[in-house]
Amino acid sequence: MRRMLIIAAFTLAAFAQMAGLAQMAGFAAEPTYPARTVRLILPFGAASATDITARLFADRLSARWGKPVVVENRPGGDGLVALNAFIGARDDHMLFFGPAAIFLVHLYDEEKSGYNLRDIAPISQVYVTVLAISVPASLKLGTMDELVALARAYPGKLNAAAATGNSDFLIFGFIKSRSLQIAKVPYRDIMQAPNDLAEDRIQILSSSLAVAQPMMRAGRIKVLLVTSRQRALGQPEIPTAAEAGYPELTMETSGGLYGPPQMPPSLRESIARDFREIAEADPIIAKRLADTGQIMTLRGPAEFARSIEEQNQQLGALAKTLGLKSAQP
Repeated sequence: MRRMLIIAAFTLAAFAQMAGLAQMAGFAAEPTYPARTVRLILPFGAASATDITARLFADRLSARWGKPVVVENRPGGDGLVALNAFIGARDDHMLFFGPAAIFLVHLYDEEKSGYNLRDIAPISQVYVTVLAISVPASLKLGTMDELVALARAYPGKLNAAAATGNSDFLIFGFIKSRSLQIAKVPYRDIMQAPNDLAEDRIQILSSSLAVAQPMMRAGRIKVLLVTSRQRALGQPEIPTAAEAGYPELTMETSGGLYGPPQMPPSLRESIARDFREIAEADPIIAKRLADTGQIMTLRGPAEFARSIEEQNQQLGALAKTLGLKSAQP
């Protein structure tokens, strides 16, 4: 018995020594993620569609991970305040949540493109933002054909506005490609535009459906089409661009979660799986997204990256139409 105890003691000591050597050599087991509070950095303010979506998942991730997941709203600079905070941190517990357009459109602006797409690693696509083309209800227009005809009949008489990003590239690329004479009205805060549209101070608005919804539901503006490939679940009566006869206005505006480039692929896959399982377990999430003009679209890192590249190529073609060059080397 004594001999057995001595052998056991030597065996345990050997295992302890091996474990210590392995740890020193960097072979220790990968720590569980997250190890501390996770921060989701948003480029928009509270109560925006993106904010609502982020908080829905943050609450459920906190319960799932056993660590706080907090949403930090950092609006400003057309999204650059949040984006620069995220990129500068290079911390896998500080993640970016928002539309890909936030960082794609700045690639065509020398003053704002102080980053590279390699700085941003897609983790999980969560939604597609439904974009909409709207006009004043007072114009009595029912289709995009009628709007184009009106613009041709009154060159230089119509004004258009768009949210910064995909909406801007899409509508003004379309206007230029159709040789329409429509003036561009800039807005620092696109939330002011629906009221001006309702009052006929501008005649065309390209924005997210969420921005247009309040005035649309009040009957003061008319949404002619949505740019997503499928109709908005919350407004199924509105045709898609393809259904309206304008497939060139189709654009999938993907959004979701991104991490720093050094985040391991296995960890990104794991987080994406958590998002998918949370959404599958709670149908209220998809409904809340639909209510805010979004379509829940859960994709992993590779699929999300392909969606972003597709969007990037479309923006590049529109930029060329608009005479813009990429500021990236």
